[in-house]
Amino acid sequence: MMVFFKERLAFLSVPKTGSTAYEVALRGRADMIISNPPSLKHAPVYRYNRFLRPMFAKVCDTELELLAVMREPISWLGSWWRYRQRPFMRGKLNATHDISFDEFVLAYAKGKRPGFADVGSQAAFLAPQPNGTAVSHLFRYEDPYALQTFLSDRLNVGINLSRENVSPEISMTLSEAAEEKLRRKCAEEFALYDSILNRGG
Repeated sequence: MMVFFKERLAFLSVPKTGSTAYEVALRGRADMIISNPPSLKHAPVYRYNRFLRPMFAKVCDTELELLAVMREPISWLGSWWRYRQRPFMRGKLNATHDISFDEFVLAYAKGKRPGFADVGSQAAFLAPQPNGTAVSHLFRYEDPYALQTFLSDRLNVGINLSRENVSPEISMTLSEAAEEKLRRKCAEEFALYDSILNRGG
């Protein structure tokens, strides 16, 4: 998570959406970067609302706008599946070395997910809170030009991204049956992604 206090903006770090690259690019511009522990680096809207928003409201009499990035749901799951195949993951309970992408997606679509497929939910991460705390600026991972243009204009800074925390390059195929079940069981993920304006560029 990054905070740009003068601009009244907090950049939430949704896992597997390239946020680490933005942290590296903007580390000299941000007023606050939370890179550890992961539970705070990747604080979802509800955790920001409970712990960080009150701090800015009470100490600084300020409300920050929230910015976040969402990845197309199948691509997002594919990134997790590949990420958990890194060499040092072998032998760990949540490794996916011997699990096909179909098996991973079908496990994710279950009500009770096994450890290797328990990677959270972008929709839950981004869910608005009853007090009105919500993401004001939501961008598609697949539309980086829009996000970089917004940040350049808002922060008055140039952005040069590097590749960080990249998942291994592994061929990824998904059967029609697995995709259909995922879309049915996790419809809220696709609905939220489809609602994001594709600004193009």
